[in-house]
Amino acid sequence: MRIGIDVGGTNTDAVALDGRAVLAWAKRPTTPDVTTGILQALQAVLQQLQASPEDIHAVMIGTTHFTNAVVQRQALDRIAVIRLGAPATTAIPPLEDWPDDLRAVVAALVEILPGGHQFDGTEIAPLDPHAVTALVTALQTHGVRSIAISSVFSPAVPDHERTVAQWLRDALPDVAITLSHEIGRIGLLERENAAALNACLVSLAQRTIAGFQQALERLGIRAPLYLSQNDGTLMTAEFAARYPVLTFASGPTNSMRGAAFLSGVHDAIVLDVGGTTTDAGVLVRGFPREASFAVEIGGVRTNFRMPDVLSIGLGGGSIVHLEQLTVGPQSVGYRLVECARIFGGTCVTASDIAVAAGRASFGDPARVRDLDPAIVQHLVERIDQQFAELVDRMKLKPDPLPVIVVGGGSVLVPDTLPGASTIVRPPHAAVANAIGAAIAQVSGEVDRVFSLEGRTRDTVLAEARQEAIKAAYAAGAARETIEIVEFEEIPLAYLPSNAVRIRVKAVGDLRGAA
Repeated sequence: MRIGIDVGGTNTDAVALDGRAVLAWAKRPTTPDVTTGILQALQAVLQQLQASPEDIHAVMIGTTHFTNAVVQRQALDRIAVIRLGAPATTAIPPLEDWPDDLRAVVAALVEILPGGHQFDGTEIAPLDPHAVTALVTALQTHGVRSIAISSVFSPAVPDHERTVAQWLRDALPDVAITLSHEIGRIGLLERENAAALNACLVSLAQRTIAGFQQALERLGIRAPLYLSQNDGTLMTAEFAARYPVLTFASGPTNSMRGAAFLSGVHDAIVLDVGGTTTDAGVLVRGFPREASFAVEIGGVRTNFRMPDVLSIGLGGGSIVHLEQLTVGPQSVGYRLVECARIFGGTCVTASDIAVAAGRASFGDPARVRDLDPAIVQHLVERIDQQFAELVDRMKLKPDPLPVIVVGGGSVLVPDTLPGASTIVRPPHAAVANAIGAAIAQVSGEVDRVFSLEGRTRDTVLAEARQEAIKAAYAAGAARETIEIVEFEEIPLAYLPSNAVRIRVKAVGDLRGAA
């Protein structure tokens, strides 16, 4: 039996899954400290199950802890960002394009040292051990405890990043080090930004994940803990403590994976309607379509894998302004059960409008019978128009697509929408995100530039596939279940040696988890 937990801005959901069967589920308000909400949702599921903690084989959590920390500029480490690229990359220093307030919070030291490679392994400049020795002194002076290291073309040739990291570990064994080639893709600045974001989250990740583990221990659960990543796969708690940035956007990803699992539809648009926002994404072969462009997190451009998600400020808790006849984007969030009129509050929300229009039935309908029917109808049409525009913006072709609706606020979505071939409402849609966490697989990915000089294309492709399969196995996938789910080949005509960029992703079921 697996436990899946997803922490959203409004609710924390937990489910127990045995194979494809949903044994129990619970939805609890997200708490300010997040961990308490997780504990409450998990306790509610265990009470329904009447099962022994020994029956649980794995616990998977999708959390917004780290995204929120960056967005709110809270609990972040002061970091050093070291780029190995001089003299070729000095025009734009690290963190140059960061928002001023975020840079002021995290940046303790920024340096550009000699190093880096061309894509084919040719050095831009050799490493300078004396410069690294001086760097150690500067790091000690500034009291830096977390470092991000980036190097030109390190996804193709990571040697310089690894060498400097080892020199720093020898001198400063207690300092956390993030290497950019382990997170980002080819582009230097976006990859460097992703590594810097990860470095400023390391201490928070260690504390948070330790808190998750302690919560499980308090409930007698000794099963391994995993966190879901933004590509719909899992990482171990220990790996997540080193790379918390990979949890960004895992919530929408979990919802899309859960929607595919529950509906059996693997190519569709997914609308995840929560209490505050609606996230729209596209399923391709059961996995979220990845963004093909740089993604901003907290105002910082990054290029690591992220789902192609579009969000609007429309959810069950969206505040309705009757005078202006508008819905959202402000929301009562996790205070929906206190504030909405159908629950005894005084605020008119999108949920109140859905109940008044007869589209949903929960709370106390008598508390919204005084709303003018003409105004209610007008607001329902405004809500429907926002959903229709969202579907249209996610489509790449004019043909209608199935639309799967999930999330606690999915009752807001009408039964027909322009551009949708059908509206699919799967069972347990309200907790699709937690189910997505519970069914998550393990992945391995290769994204680097290969030279075809002296080698055939087939040889290079086979090498890339094997590297991805090995990476998935190393991450914990059962070997017999590993398959290649994504493959991309881009000839790079502007580079010598018949260079080609190859991206391969392999996924498999978690070893040992039923």
